[in-house]
Amino acid sequence: MALATANSLLEQFQNLNAPQLRRLLVEHLTKQKLGLYWESNAIERDSALNANVVLPRLMPDFSHTPAGTSQHRNLIIEGDNFDSLRLLRATHAGKVRVIYIDPPYNTGNKDWVYNDKFVGANDRWRHSQWLEFLHQRLTLARELLTSDGVILVSINDENRDRLGLLMDEVFPGRRLGSITWRTRQGSNADQSCFLSVDHEHVLVYGNSGFSFNGFDKSYEMYSNLDNDPRGDWRTSDLTLGFSYKERPNLYYPLQDATSGIWYPPNPDRIWVYASEARLKAGQTVQAKTMEEFARIGQILYPKDQKVVTWKTMDELLIAIDAGDVPRSGKSPILRRDLPNLEFWVGKPVGFGRPAFKRYKADLRNQTQPLSSWIVPSFEEGTYEAENSFVSATNQEGARQVAAVFGDRAFNYAKPSSLIKGLLSQATKPNDIVLDFFAGSGTTAYSLLELNAEDGGQRRFILCSSTEATSKEPDKNLCRDVCAERLRRVMAGYGGKQGYTSEQGGEFAYLQLDKIEAADVAFEATPEHAAVLLSMREAASVPVDAAAAIQIIGKYGDWLTVLCPQATTDTLEALAALLAEHGMARLAVFCPRPKALAALLAERGIEANTYSITDALLKGQVIGKTTRNTAGIDGTAA
Repeated sequence: MALATANSLLEQFQNLNAPQLRRLLVEHLTKQKLGLYWESNAIERDSALNANVVLPRLMPDFSHTPAGTSQHRNLIIEGDNFDSLRLLRATHAGKVRVIYIDPPYNTGNKDWVYNDKFVGANDRWRHSQWLEFLHQRLTLARELLTSDGVILVSINDENRDRLGLLMDEVFPGRRLGSITWRTRQGSNADQSCFLSVDHEHVLVYGNSGFSFNGFDKSYEMYSNLDNDPRGDWRTSDLTLGFSYKERPNLYYPLQDATSGIWYPPNPDRIWVYASEARLKAGQTVQAKTMEEFARIGQILYPKDQKVVTWKTMDELLIAIDAGDVPRSGKSPILRRDLPNLEFWVGKPVGFGRPAFKRYKADLRNQTQPLSSWIVPSFEEGTYEAENSFVSATNQEGARQVAAVFGDRAFNYAKPSSLIKGLLSQATKPNDIVLDFFAGSGTTAYSLLELNAEDGGQRRFILCSSTEATSKEPDKNLCRDVCAERLRRVMAGYGGKQGYTSEQGGEFAYLQLDKIEAADVAFEATPEHAAVLLSMREAASVPVDAAAAIQIIGKYGDWLTVLCPQATTDTLEALAALLAEHGMARLAVFCPRPKALAALLAERGIEANTYSITDALLKGQVIGKTTRNTAGIDGTAA
């Protein structure tokens, strides 16, 4: 197909005249830019982009619904993740705070499918197809993130650079860095290599409001031996890593006004703070000056130290040559090549070094930042690695899946210690976490563990395909591995205690129906509407999507409901619902909004009514004008 597409393009060029070819060439050259390029026009693209509407269908038999569950807070979506993301764009835009994915690594070992075909190492457009495949999905995923959201993407060393450039294009200016972790303990399997590739990367791209949670700082070095009213403090360096040539204005003599002792500046590490004597008229500085800090007692001068006064320049030079001058470590602070040496003649010079009194209360951050290196569990304790979390290798992931199924039902599971560590750093207790390459469900498994540990109520959305082929038409990875693994974990297996609903111990299993936009009004079912509207308005899915009147959510004094039919009985039921829930007004999705509004008005019920069809099309059919579509507050959007 790719070759046929390329030949078709060449045939088009043959029919162009000279001016048309020149115009095409100019357009091509002016659009060139520094960065990643792939032959997107020469490969088969996803033809379904915005061509139809994706609607969710609840599968109760595949869902996990413990007794007492009224709403599913967690979702597993079966189908092509391209279609899953199109659906989520219509229901969860701006609501997902953390996305973690482990996409196919494009190894050439037929480890992924593009347009229903495995991509092998000899495919001419292998890398272009991989980039196009990810570009389409990452572009959709970008719209789901909150303003402080983040996406973390696992990748091998071979494709790290390609993926990084692609991420730069999809998430411009949002690169935060990468994290490296060990996948195994080294291997001699590939004797042709000089390096054992036993590590992978996690690329991190976040919106402007995102930051990792970090690690708690240690305050052992803080104390308050002098009963300072400002609280605990510690000593800190008073210099910066610039030479006197680089920052001449911060190279000046410092005097203790109380004792009259002078302290030479370090020519290799100038003072942190400016001196009032060096400021020009009207000039201001961001921090206090050195003199201001001294006046409030934050400059600590040495008490027991050597103090020398050189009466002549010759005495000073003899001391410099003998090395009998103040030092910073082993380096002399006074040297023959330094300017203004005569200043130090006739003054008491202290051999100690002033320090800064840094208060715990003045700390900008209460946490230490996360390290870009993850400590392998087999090396834990063998070296210092502050601000790093610990992760096992891929063997842990395989063992965890085998512990649930009794065999290796899935061979490429990431270790939960890695994913849980990432989620503990990237999430807050009530976040929505999305994984649209869910595989065996390790992201949700790790999220459940994290919720159990810290009492959080994080929600997960997993998207997974069946991976069925002509040779295995009945294969269903999403249902039989991903969902089944989580069902067993939530229910408890091997004597282990399951997870409560507060920890996310339930999920709705959804399949996808694709309908042409023009046919939505005729082919979409009330169950489609119930699931989609609940996903959009409440970020959940009802246990029973076939109820005659579906409560979607409560917002202020508005009760939002789905009412597929307007009969006398349903009108009475709507009035009763208002009284039962103590709400004042209704927002109703229905097939004939104007007619229902009139009927409710006759009964004195204040209501806004909205078209079900328009609600189903909202966010999916780009460029289509929708009318009377409700926002989550019950008002017209």
